[in-house]
Amino acid sequence: MISDNLKYVIRQFVERILPICKPRELALPTGTGKVIGLAGVRRSGKTFLFFDTIQKLVIQGVDRRQIVYLNFEDDRLHPIRSEDLDMILRCWRELFPETAGQHTYLFLDEVQNVPGWERWVRRLCDTEDVEIFVTGSSSQLLTRDLATALRGRSITLEVFPLSFREYLQFRSIEVVPHSADNESLIRFELEVYLSCGGFPEIVLADESLRPLILEEYSSLMLYRDVVERYGVRNEKLMRELLRHCFRNTGSLLNVSKLHRDLTSQGITVSKNTLFDYFGYLEDAFLIFLLPKRETSLRKQEHNPKKLHVIDTGLISVFQTFPNRDLGHKLETVVFLEARRKRKNLFYYADGSEVDLCDADGKMFINSCWNLADSETLAREKAAMELGTRQWPDSKGKLLFHEYSPGLEQEVLGVQAAWKFLLDPDT
Repeated sequence: MISDNLKYVIRQFVERILPICKPRELALPTGTGKVIGLAGVRRSGKTFLFFDTIQKLVIQGVDRRQIVYLNFEDDRLHPIRSEDLDMILRCWRELFPETAGQHTYLFLDEVQNVPGWERWVRRLCDTEDVEIFVTGSSSQLLTRDLATALRGRSITLEVFPLSFREYLQFRSIEVVPHSADNESLIRFELEVYLSCGGFPEIVLADESLRPLILEEYSSLMLYRDVVERYGVRNEKLMRELLRHCFRNTGSLLNVSKLHRDLTSQGITVSKNTLFDYFGYLEDAFLIFLLPKRETSLRKQEHNPKKLHVIDTGLISVFQTFPNRDLGHKLETVVFLEARRKRKNLFYYADGSEVDLCDADGKMFINSCWNLADSETLAREKAAMELGTRQWPDSKGKLLFHEYSPGLEQEVLGVQAAWKFLLDPDT
């Protein structure tokens, strides 16, 4: 990394006008005495959370010269070596010597591109009057590396694409209680949300541009966050697995069956490689693998896991008819809403299947696109009865999009999916 390039990057940020940021439900804490880490899929809004935090600091009276922001995907900073990191504060002090001895705010974007970054951050915490914020698009990077290096001196927050509540706020759509017309609008917007997803840029983009941007996202995430990061040699297989995931969200993932299917197609791959590749997709926040709730960890590991993808908008990149399987999309959106608030989530099956439950048995949720069909209703009632028998003290919910009037008298816990998704206390 060349010091002159670094100085240009630092000064350019100090002098630039910060972009206007739409508010998110997640706000970064300051003044905690801990390193704040943001982990999440690429393009989910981590950088704009940085900018929003910087804007708030400036409003509070912090001088822009006390704030250093670096994006380690900036080509002007490449190649970046661990021994170059000390150059950051040295160049900043040469540019702004008047800030010597003042409290500093250091924002490091996509920090996983720098080898040895965690040890450097640890040393800064011990020797400098600095608040540090970092982002990364790898779950292991921030949950393992940051926590290990700082030993209790860090807080890691997860950043997801927009929730349905945030989607409506970004679109300036107001929720009006007890209005039939507004309810129809919200229901329509939920269908749009399932189709386009929650990436902030996609939500704000012209409808005609969304497919092109999503295509770009999928390629960038696949190659930058999976293939390059892990040195994947079989790119074709990895893309095929990614396509499988986004075509089968809300379904059980049986790696042994998938291995047999691939073998029958003439694709030579070991089962261990498949497990490794799915692990890479999980680490990049592209998929979540939900275990079956079992009392035994051994049984839990031997059962298929339920697959959910990070964003339903990306499904259109891999699926010829993206308006199919709306029920699975809704189930994934419900899972993501629950996952924003808690990590220990499971599915459960014993004859019938409960889509989602927690470790404590305090809640379980089933979701369905259309409850007007008698066969579907019977299946969902059986699932709700299973949940009630298994966890009699829990709050069970059956979420729907389409239904027949009077359903409330037939099944306990029924609720319109849009109401569930708009409730911040869900």
